[in-house]
Amino acid sequence: MWIIELSFTPAAERLAARPAHRVLLTQLHEQGVVKTAGPFADDSGALIVLDAPDRETVDDVIAADPYFRTEGVTIAAVREWSPILT
Repeated sequence: MWIIELSFTPAAERLAARPAHRVLLTQLHEQGVVKTAGPFADDSGALIVLDAPDRETVDDVIAADPYFRTEGVTIAAVREWSPILT
């Protein structure tokens, strides 16, 4: 599994792009790629957990979603994760 950690600024572009991003996340969740995702309670960023076999697949997910390149959204980290509970 992999995690994508995002950090946010209050840019209006981020808020405008969020609905389309959430549609894509929902589609990926239905396909079993996104396991869970959501913003931090203070809206300073978000965490996305992916069930992906490798970094290339994660990079493909990132490349397919314009939200990750939107003003106000920064990818803070992409890390492989080894959960002990799922």
